[in-house]
Amino acid sequence: MTCFLRFLAYLQEPAIGGCIRLSLEIAAITTPLLAVSGVGLGYMLGSCRGRLISLLDFLVTLPLIFPPIATGFLLLMLLGRRSVIGTVLKTTLGVEMIFSFQGVMLAAFIAGLPLIVKQVQAAVRTETNRMVEVAYVLGKSPSETFFHVILPSLRKSIAIGLSLAFARSLGEVGMTLMLGGNIAGKTNTISLEVYNAVFTGEYERAYILVTLLGTISFALILSTRWLARE
Repeated sequence: MTCFLRFLAYLQEPAIGGCIRLSLEIAAITTPLLAVSGVGLGYMLGSCRGRLISLLDFLVTLPLIFPPIATGFLLLMLLGRRSVIGTVLKTTLGVEMIFSFQGVMLAAFIAGLPLIVKQVQAAVRTETNRMVEVAYVLGKSPSETFFHVILPSLRKSIAIGLSLAFARSLGEVGMTLMLGGNIAGKTNTISLEVYNAVFTGEYERAYILVTLLGTISFALILSTRWLARE
């Protein structure tokens, strides 16, 4: 009971509460984006063929195998204030991707995207194409086929992929460090706060945050196993 009360007390601290709130805000924005883009890209990669599709597949898969810190560095060079894209975003939209909320959101999105895309892509290749052919033979339109055949057949894969993508984006460090800069109270997520706590020798605070992340991860693992069985 004492340990639980200390755990709750730590969560109420401004530094810890701030990083939790930031992570939840990032998750609230990126999760719908991951769902929409993950389903779209996964279906495209699973049902289409061609060199451009292969290139897109490579780019989507790259964050899974490329070190996150290296991916973050490339994004830093691509979207920095002195880059062409960074300058255009700043002058036209007033958006700065580096050391900002938008940069942290982009890092979380890129980290989680491959996991839902690959899950949907595999399901499309093994299950959905046959159903689509039958739907077209029966005279269904492309929109009817997508909403009444494709999405229902992919619902389990979407749920599992989205859970994995959410967990991966929540634990992202390398890209977030490069794009967000680890600014206290502004861009430090839960994972970065663990890094900060260890760096400053505050191991109890690190244990609290690791316990929080572990609890969330355990719940997501249980949910994906249940979905797989169903």
